[in-house]
Amino acid sequence: MSFDPKNLQVALAEHGRVARVVIVSHSGSSPREAGTSMLVWEGGQSGTIGGGALELEASRAALTQSCGVTRVPLGPALGQCCGGAVTLVTEIFEQMPDTRAGFARQVEGDAPQPMSIQRAIAAARNGSGGQLVFENGWLFETVSHPPNPLWIWGAGHVGRAIVETLAPTQAFDITWVDSGPERFPPARHAVTHLPVANIPDAAKFAPADAHHLILTYSHAYDLELCHRLLAHGFSSLGVIGSATKWARFKSRLLTLGHTSAQISRIRCPIGQPALGKHPQAIAVGVASELLLSLQSKALEKDVAV
Repeated sequence: MSFDPKNLQVALAEHGRVARVVIVSHSGSSPREAGTSMLVWEGGQSGTIGGGALELEASRAALTQSCGVTRVPLGPALGQCCGGAVTLVTEIFEQMPDTRAGFARQVEGDAPQPMSIQRAIAAARNGSGGQLVFENGWLFETVSHPPNPLWIWGAGHVGRAIVETLAPTQAFDITWVDSGPERFPPARHAVTHLPVANIPDAAKFAPADAHHLILTYSHAYDLELCHRLLAHGFSSLGVIGSATKWARFKSRLLTLGHTSAQISRIRCPIGQPALGKHPQAIAVGVASELLLSLQSKALEKDVAV
């Protein structure tokens, strides 16, 4: 877990004043690990630090504090069965902080900056990453840059359901494409809106390793996107539709010069049909497959190392 400037920027633009609560340390059994955070504003929040009562009390207190460190024994303080303890840091933001070399700041007391924080800053400047450091009232967090680009084509009911399901996980850097700005709902998450008059024209801007979900309001657009992305390159590509639609698409894509092997990389329909065709049901199926795919690749990488 790390500091996510994009999510904070979206929340500030929408709400003006935002509290952030982050778990900086824990002992024993705790709901979430160090680095887990949530944003809280008047009337809402995004993210979760888990724990039910822990999150409820932290959310209630967040907007009444300017900055503070709270140490919470989960059993004695909240009546929870975990038996552990967590330390929370709460901060109020009204503008974006400088996070060019990670995010280091004093959150408690007046001790000089410890060497551990200085080393973490130096590591961030050198691009060698680092972990959360909390020492002598100082806190350092690395800055997150989601490594998995996901392009969602279409802002209809299914597109909205998928974004609402996947964006809070922060597992993807989402670019959402449709034909006009009025097609997108008000910003709730750190998602890039890309309005373009002719939707397939945006295909050339996508990274060659992006994941794609195609669910526009036009079958002609869907087919053209498949055609362009097959030539452009992608990590994965799914298209909403029926078996009949896909049979026609495969025939047309063969006519356009793509091989059967290339076309077989495209998945249609997307999601898990057994869950049904409700937009949220499709979103659950799609999200679970994408997240499991990322987890599988991460495990393969760990084994290789």
